[in-house]
Amino acid sequence: MRAVAARPAPVARRVRTVLIWAGVGLLPAVVLLASTVGTGGPLLPVVTPDGSVPGIPLRYLAPALVVLLPAALLGRRPLLALGLALAGACTVTVATSAWENGYLSAVWYLQFLVVDAMVGLVAARFPGRIAVPAAAVVLVLQVTAGFVNSATGPVDRATSSVLLVVAAVVAGGAARARRRHAEESRAHAAVEAVTAERLRIAREVHDMVAHSIGVIAIQAGVGARVIDTQPGQARAALAAIEQTSRDTLAGLRRTVGALRHPQQAAASLDPPPGLVDLDRLVDVAADAGVRVAVRREGPPRQLPGEVDLAAYRIVQEALTNVVRHAGVDRCQVTLGYLPDGLRVEVVDAGRGAPPGGAGAGHGIVGMRERVTLLGGRFAAGSRPEGGFRVAARLPADGGRASVEMPAGVDG
Repeated sequence: MRAVAARPAPVARRVRTVLIWAGVGLLPAVVLLASTVGTGGPLLPVVTPDGSVPGIPLRYLAPALVVLLPAALLGRRPLLALGLALAGACTVTVATSAWENGYLSAVWYLQFLVVDAMVGLVAARFPGRIAVPAAAVVLVLQVTAGFVNSATGPVDRATSSVLLVVAAVVAGGAARARRRHAEESRAHAAVEAVTAERLRIAREVHDMVAHSIGVIAIQAGVGARVIDTQPGQARAALAAIEQTSRDTLAGLRRTVGALRHPQQAAASLDPPPGLVDLDRLVDVAADAGVRVAVRREGPPRQLPGEVDLAAYRIVQEALTNVVRHAGVDRCQVTLGYLPDGLRVEVVDAGRGAPPGGAGAGHGIVGMRERVTLLGGRFAAGSRPEGGFRVAARLPADGGRASVEMPAGVDG
C-alpha cells in the first residue's frame, strides 16, 4: 500500500490560517510602533556563560516583528511575504530618524538581512524570470532606504546590500538547480526502472513462448507423420503438446497477473522456475527427439533466485535452438558449481550458428542481457570442430558484466 502523508486536521489548518493573517493584519500597527519608539526603554535580560546579565533594548523587538510577521506567509505566498516585509522594512528605516546612529544602523541591518534571506527563498522557489526582477526591486529600495536614513555609512550599507542580494539570488538559484536535478534524476531512474521491467517481462515471455512453440511444432510434425503407422507415438506427441501448452498458459497467466497486480504478485504467484526443473526440460527435449546429457561439476548448492532463474532460461533457450536449428539428436548441458558462481554450457555437434544470423530472433540477445544484468560473462557461437556452443558464467555478486559476442550470431 502506498504511504499517505499525514495532513493537519481541518481545525488546526483553520487556526493556523487565522493566526497567520491576524499577524499580517497587525503589521501596520507594528510598523507605526517601530518607527515612533524612542531611545532608552526597558531591557530584555540575556544571561551569558560568564554569569553577567546584559540587556537588549525592547525597542528592537518592534522592527524585528515588522519582517518576521510577513515571514509566516513564505510557505504559501512567498512573493507576498517578501513584498510586505520589504515595505515594512523601508517604512521603518526611513521613518526612524530621531535617535542615535547605532540604533538606526542596527534597525537597517536587522530588517534587511531578513529581507535578503527572503530573496534567497524566492530565488529557490521561482525561475529566474521572476526571482531576478524581485531581487532587483529589493536591491533598489534597500539601497534607497539606506541613503534616505540619516545614519552614517550609507555607502557601506549600499555595498553590503549589493553583496547580500547577489549572494541570496545565487544561493537560491543553486538550491533550485539542485532540486531540479534531483527531480530529473528521480524521473530518469523511474523511466529506467520501467524500461528494465518491460525488458524483463519481454525476455520471460519470449523464453516461455519460443521454447514452447518450438517443442509444439516438432511434436505436431512427429504426430502428423506417424499417426497412421504408429498411433502410440502420435498419442505421446499429442500428450506432450497438451502438457507444453498448459505449462505455457500457466506461465503467461503468472506474467499477466504480475502486470495487473504488481503489489500482490509476490504473495499470490507460484515460484519462478529454476534448475530444479531442469529434468522437465530434458524430458521435453527428449520428446522432441533430442537426448540431453546433463553433467554437473562440483557439489550443487543453493543459488540466488535471479541466478537460478537466469541459468534455467539460458539452458531452456539453448535447448530450444538445438531442437529447432541444430539438426542433431543429442547435446550436452554442463553445470559447473564454482566457489563464486555458476558456469553453464550447452554444446551440440549440429549445423553451427542458427540460420539467418543476427536478425533471426532474440534468443541469444535475451541470454546475453540476462548475463549482463547479473554481471557475468557470456559467449555464443559456432565451434571450430562443428556444432554450436553457448557458455555463461553467472557470479553470485552483482559485478559489472563482460560480454563476448561473435558477430552475426543470434537465435
